[in-house]
Amino acid sequence: MAFENLIIEKKGNVAILTINRPKALNALNTLTLKEMQKAIFMLGDDPDVAVIILTGAGEKAFVAGADISEMKDFDVNQAISFSMEGHRTMDAFSHIEKVVIAAVNGYALGGGCEIALACDFIYASQNARFGLPEVTLGIFPGFGGTQRLPRLIGKGKAKELIFTGEMITAQQALELGIVNKIFPSENLMEESLKTASKIASNGQVGIRMAKRVIDAGFDVSLSEGSAFESKAWGLVFGTYDQKEGMNAFLEKRKPVYKGK
Repeated sequence: MAFENLIIEKKGNVAILTINRPKALNALNTLTLKEMQKAIFMLGDDPDVAVIILTGAGEKAFVAGADISEMKDFDVNQAISFSMEGHRTMDAFSHIEKVVIAAVNGYALGGGCEIALACDFIYASQNARFGLPEVTLGIFPGFGGTQRLPRLIGKGKAKELIFTGEMITAQQALELGIVNKIFPSENLMEESLKTASKIASNGQVGIRMAKRVIDAGFDVSLSEGSAFESKAWGLVFGTYDQKEGMNAFLEKRKPVYKGK
């Protein structure tokens, strides 16, 4: 499938999904959001892809936000529709069973910060900058930022960042727990690929189940989450990957997983 604003590159069983609007600092317009949904569903169905890395084209920006030139003349209904399109995109990334790593190179502002937050975790370049500056435009985050950021760093700190529209450095994002690791710009993709390849070498059934249980646990009580974990853990014992992994360990050989 050909895309106007995206590039997909495969390296082994890792797919690199690049938002390719560098002249617009990879800003998210309606077309790009729709293409991202199609791309993530396509990669989700690809049996040869285990892990996805999301990044932005160029050195300046991961995604500098939603496309203001498209948004500025929205009426109320158009704005609601655009927000819902954004939510569908963010949900597609957060709900996919495969692991998605955000490799943030440069600015991740507004919708860019929100799509990074929808990924499983974030690696950032030293020059990366994060923020939800929508209030400086007279609006507020509309692609999930008011929901995902407080769950990650706490309500008080999230409110401070959203209400001030403050932009923070990669180091500050690391200290807040938004970012997992920071690398020099020239090493960001290499390091992201290393981690992606390591994840891809493990049993994908177990990873899919772990992701599902972790994410579900945020919406239920501890006891409910623990019960869900026990059931999911038991189901893994009916899979090829569980048998292969444990047999390989006992036989002192490298497992050959099939993701089933």
